Amino acid sequence: MRVLHLRLNGDDVEVAAPEHWTLLEVLRYRLGLTGSKQGCDKGDCGACTVLVDGKPQLACLRLAATCEGHEILTIEGLLPAHRRAHPGSTDADPVQEAFDRCGALQCGFCQPGMILSARALLNENPTPSRDEIRAALSGNLCRCTGYTQIVQAVELAIAEATGAEPESPSWAPNQNPWTPGGALSAAAPVEVDPEIPGGEA
Repeated sequence: MRVLHLRLNGDDVEVAAPEHWTLLEVLRYRLGLTGSKQGCDKGDCGACTVLVDGKPQLACLRLAATCEGHEILTIEGLLPAHRRAHPGSTDADPVQEAFDRCGALQCGFCQPGMILSARALLNENPTPSRDEIRAALSGNLCRCTGYTQIVQAVELAIAEATGAEPESPSWAPNQNPWTPGGALSAAAPVEVDPEIPGGEA
């Protein structure tokens, strides 16, 4: 057993765990932060994605002990981090808002990792192309939505933050995609994106 000193979601955390435990095990089974999902346990699905020093990391592969001295952000810390950066705001992170508005989930299992990968991308590049969005999310697998709404959600977050219109937008900036007649209304068919691994029907 080892006492770990972690910088987690803006707070200093002290936690005891076996030395061989991964960051995912410490987050879920010592700290109760279950937003980071335990999926494949071998680095294939991306459901356990967290940010370490702002970069996406697979928590199921990284030993918790190697995270001492680094800044860790999980999905639970994203909203508080946004509000710390924007004093007085009561909103969620724009990426979280966009995923909600675009219906970019079904079962929700992959969503925390998807959102954190998207947030890391936009922190580094506020106006990525559609291909850059797809590349940034390629390590996060989803077997429910076919990815189209996920890419649209990232583009919506970009448009509302910067006013940059996406390539061939299927919705208007500042328009809720779920409004009647919107491109993502309930009557709209669910599409698949074959250019992302796992995006085929």
